[in-house]
Amino acid sequence: MQTAKSDKGNLLSFLKKLKNSVLQNAVIQFFVPKSTETKRQKWVRRYWTVFLASIIGFVVYFKAVEYNFLYLFGEMPSIESLERPKIPAASELYTADGVLLGRYFKENRTPVTYEQLSPHLIEALIATEDIRFHEHSGIDLKALVAVAASIAGGDPRGGSTLTQQLVKNLFNMRGKSSRGLLGGVPILGALIIKTKEWITAINLEKHFTKEEIMTMYLNTVEFGNNAFGIYTASKTFFNTVPQKLNRQQAAVLVGVLKAPTYYNPFRNYNNAFRRRNTVLFQMQRYGYLTLSQYDSISKMPIKAKLTVENAEEGAGTYFKSVMNTYLEEWCKQNGYDLYADGFKIYTTIDSRMQKLAEEAVAEEIAGLQKVFDDHWRGLVPWTNKKGEVLPNYIEDAAKSTSWYKALEKKYAKKPDSIQVYLNKPKRMKVFSWKGEVDTLFSPLDSIRYYKKFLHAGLMTLDPYSGNIKAWVGGINYKYFKYDHVMQSKRQPGSTFKPIMYAAAIDSMGYSPCSRITDSPVYIRYKENGEDKSWSPHNADWVFTHSNMTLRHAMGRSINSVAAKLTELIGWTTVAHYARRMGITSKLNEVPSITLGSSEVSLYEMVGAYGTFLNEGVWIEPRFITRVEDKNAKIIHRFIPKRRAALKPESAFLMTYMLQGSLQEPMGTSGFLYGYPKLFGGNEIGGKTGTSTNNADGWYFGVTKDLVTGVWVGGDDRSIHFRNGNVGEGGRTALPIYGVFMEKVYDHPELGITKGAFPKPSIKITKPYFCPTKPMPKPDSTNINLDSLQLLQDVEGLR
Repeated sequence: MQTAKSDKGNLLSFLKKLKNSVLQNAVIQFFVPKSTETKRQKWVRRYWTVFLASIIGFVVYFKAVEYNFLYLFGEMPSIESLERPKIPAASELYTADGVLLGRYFKENRTPVTYEQLSPHLIEALIATEDIRFHEHSGIDLKALVAVAASIAGGDPRGGSTLTQQLVKNLFNMRGKSSRGLLGGVPILGALIIKTKEWITAINLEKHFTKEEIMTMYLNTVEFGNNAFGIYTASKTFFNTVPQKLNRQQAAVLVGVLKAPTYYNPFRNYNNAFRRRNTVLFQMQRYGYLTLSQYDSISKMPIKAKLTVENAEEGAGTYFKSVMNTYLEEWCKQNGYDLYADGFKIYTTIDSRMQKLAEEAVAEEIAGLQKVFDDHWRGLVPWTNKKGEVLPNYIEDAAKSTSWYKALEKKYAKKPDSIQVYLNKPKRMKVFSWKGEVDTLFSPLDSIRYYKKFLHAGLMTLDPYSGNIKAWVGGINYKYFKYDHVMQSKRQPGSTFKPIMYAAAIDSMGYSPCSRITDSPVYIRYKENGEDKSWSPHNADWVFTHSNMTLRHAMGRSINSVAAKLTELIGWTTVAHYARRMGITSKLNEVPSITLGSSEVSLYEMVGAYGTFLNEGVWIEPRFITRVEDKNAKIIHRFIPKRRAALKPESAFLMTYMLQGSLQEPMGTSGFLYGYPKLFGGNEIGGKTGTSTNNADGWYFGVTKDLVTGVWVGGDDRSIHFRNGNVGEGGRTALPIYGVFMEKVYDHPELGITKGAFPKPSIKITKPYFCPTKPMPKPDSTNINLDSLQLLQDVEGLR
């Protein structure tokens, strides 16, 4: 008790030393004995008792909210989240030469720095939203008093500072984890939320400068039209960058913030016009504009132009689609969010080469489509091997669609209604090689129309690094989204033969000069315990009975020699080498594997051919080199898988074998000579391929720098040419390769030059130089026209 009196005496002595302090008098009055205080002193004591109690109560309340006392108030943002607030940002996909391919986002947002903001934008924002922004510490007390007065007067208005608005953008104060036990109490719950915003705003001001807060605010706000943040808004509304916004553009964007839909210049022009002028008035009111500037700018029309990103347009659309799936899975495995983490993803694609590849495919397929249409004029191209039209083909195709399944569910008890819908014409835009066509089609008409189109895929690889330089997955992503590089798997025909020849040379001692007779072959084998036989014919149905070298046989794509060699080394050996060379698709280990009877992807095959140039080392084709975070820190480098698939000598010999399709008499790559820019001091190898019924046309071309694969075919194997004169790979896929490579050589800035294949780094022990003598030309006086045409077909491509 004595100690308490002593402490009280010391406190009174301290306060008496203070001069001219209202608090001094109040506290002294508080401690004056009640028996001696005057009436006035009694009133003052009560007043200050209430005041101090209120202050203490507010402090206790704020601290209780801040620390979530007894879980009554819900969680507050952590110190870490305050110091490093996470602003969702779009991830960006770039080519190897730095061109933006596409963006991944839930909220289309690209953060900017303070230096990238137009001063007009900053002035417009401060004048309109928070004129005392540089004076307060997160809460504007004057604004709060004004808000209270407006509420009392029946005309409530907002008083949140920019910092408070930023808190709302960054942190969810209304989420389940933020509610607490008292969060559901009416009025009290709203007060708690507002208190959290005040506390968080003050804390943000402690951790960041005013410039940083301003920047974060403009990076987080929504402007409508799927534009989040000032960078995307500037692009979307005015096709410019924030740094270049003029006064009236800045006023429009700041005005939109109050109600992005109501003040949207594209949807509600008049509202946006009035709101912009309100912002301009505020700028004039606070000295950011002169009266004459305000009068002039406020009369100007809003010249906004909607610029929205379209993922279905631009270069590399199929590549971007494949990347979507790959990157989503990679982020899921590594704990990242592709759509919010603001990554910069650098691919191997060269934008210039990609453009040339897309041009080559479009130019050649557009012309080939005319040939295909003439080929089937008056008929439909969906037929079986006997040439018979497939019954109900279009109807069955319709039944496989998602919208047909939805109709079945909707009209489960009314099947006739489905037929009415399928045959009811409606307005639609359809693809054509001359541009979009506005027409009247029923759903069945639409399927019938699109099934007649030819499709294509192209992939180009640097065989030494494994980097994919160009990827064309189809003819038009907007209308045909199926990717024919990695997603599609088709029979590769004779383009699979080099894998078999590589297996023979690498494992069994054969060489390009080894000889096998071109004669009928009959192979017995077992498949799933069942006895079977296989007797393939050559593409021209002719056996020459000549004892030819393996290089000549592969150059001419002689099926009988390939079949005999497959029987000698074993079809399981062929499958084994195919897997070593990167073929991951299921392979049927049967004799016909050599002629491409198993379905594979263009992606796998290009990688396999790359093994020949890379001294027998298979490198997994790579499409991404690295991923950087928003601060340009590399978070992952993508290193391709690699393994020794062939001996270096075997790889060199196979590169020489591939040149046989151009150098051997009647080689299947002969049509490449129709592209003269490819030659003149240049070595090229290649292989054609055509699947059964001319359903798939393939070509693989190799030079010292690049491996390129091309596929051409219909939507499915039922869509095909009727004969090889127009439908074989040398006439459908090879021309695309020829046009593409001519374009590449026309652009020296790509660094792709003509030249010889690399010399072997090891001694070649097997014989390989054994050129076949040209066949004598037939005497036209002793050959009928049908035989002459057959010979011309043989000299053409398979």
